[in-house]
Amino acid sequence: MDANASRNMRTFYLIVATQTFSIIGSRLSGLAVGFYIFAQTGQATPLLLISLFSMLPNIFAANIGGMLADRWDRRKLMLAADLGSAACTLLLLISFATNSFQYWHLYAVVFISQLLGSIQQPAFAASITMLVADNKRDRANALTQLSSPAAGVIAPIIAGLLYGSIGVIGTIMIDLFTFIVAAGTFLVVTIPTPAETEHGRRANASVWASFTGGLAFLRERRPMLLLTMQFGLVNFCIAGSMGMAMAYLLGRTGSEATAGMVVGISSVGGLAGGIVMGIWGGTRPRIHTIMPAIILSGIFLALFGLSQSPLALGAAAFGLMFPLAFVNAPVMSIIQAKTPPDLQGRVFAVLAQIALVLTPIAYLLYGFLADQVLEPAVLTPAWAPFAGLFGSGQGSGMAVIIFTAGVVMAVSSALVYALPLIRHMEADLPDYKASPTQADDQPVEGEAGLELEPVVAAE
Repeated sequence: MDANASRNMRTFYLIVATQTFSIIGSRLSGLAVGFYIFAQTGQATPLLLISLFSMLPNIFAANIGGMLADRWDRRKLMLAADLGSAACTLLLLISFATNSFQYWHLYAVVFISQLLGSIQQPAFAASITMLVADNKRDRANALTQLSSPAAGVIAPIIAGLLYGSIGVIGTIMIDLFTFIVAAGTFLVVTIPTPAETEHGRRANASVWASFTGGLAFLRERRPMLLLTMQFGLVNFCIAGSMGMAMAYLLGRTGSEATAGMVVGISSVGGLAGGIVMGIWGGTRPRIHTIMPAIILSGIFLALFGLSQSPLALGAAAFGLMFPLAFVNAPVMSIIQAKTPPDLQGRVFAVLAQIALVLTPIAYLLYGFLADQVLEPAVLTPAWAPFAGLFGSGQGSGMAVIIFTAGVVMAVSSALVYALPLIRHMEADLPDYKASPTQADDQPVEGEAGLELEPVVAAE
């Protein structure tokens, strides 16, 4: 038993390490493409459209990904999805290399890659339950939250060093290589396949039941559903703001190097938060870690909108990202503790769908308000009353949007936290317990992997 547990933990660490490597490559190429597009257009909308097309598959296809993750061979699903994403990256590389690049090429590649990712993400979230013991799961979930900020620290440094010499084409080639390395992991890893439970049997009774099983499970647990709906509003506030962060920072600072430095500092904040969460493990009940962290992040988001100097922007960005590791990891642990293992793929999928459903509206609305309303308003006499608080240069209009989003995020989360239904949810909702027969069964060996989609998404 100890040997199996050790092997499973090695598998978990290998997946996290190789996926972090892949995320670094993706962040690197993403920064390079972002620099290129903003230099061509000077507008926030094209960057927000990239975020929009990356988000839509997680909303509309996550249920399918969750259903497949619970019913099919996870390793093969993830391997196919990673190879498909590598093929998309290769097509984008060809587009730039042949001087035929058009914006729709990028939007299509992003959409398809994320569609494949919507298959991978629920499977990995569900796989953690089978790889990591319950008493280590909080720290394991916190470790998965380190991948993105670690990449966010490393990628801007590499981009700053290499972009001038290798350009967009070179960075996409690096991204392609990291995809291939990550895909290779799925040729060698295995995880236990969960035994079928009564919840799983009911969910698999028909295609429709299988497709809607995650939502039905959440609807029976009102506190979990309400908390997930609040995550939807939080993501509306934070993901839309972060989707235009590069345009905002370039407008505020006028420097790609400085903007990249602030992005890197924000990732240092996320990385530091993940390390602290991994060491500490959070409170019990976990909700007393989750909700204060969201409120604090909302306050720093508002301060990010008010900041005008590089030092203030960096400090606010660090404070914004630091608490987010205290949100996603404990939420994952709550879901894993209270959901049957053979239903977790679908539950994680529907959790992501509800949490992200408002985000596309944010991308469209924030882009319109920034480019068509508030940024042009900065140049008019009517802006004078706001200049002292938000500034009067490029980026000041976007600052109003970010500040307002931070206030809404903090206040709404405080109101939800005040509800006894939410504060007592972990005590009121029973943990999943295997039946004696299932507990005695040895798990069947299967395979799996990948990056965990956060319920609170920051870019």
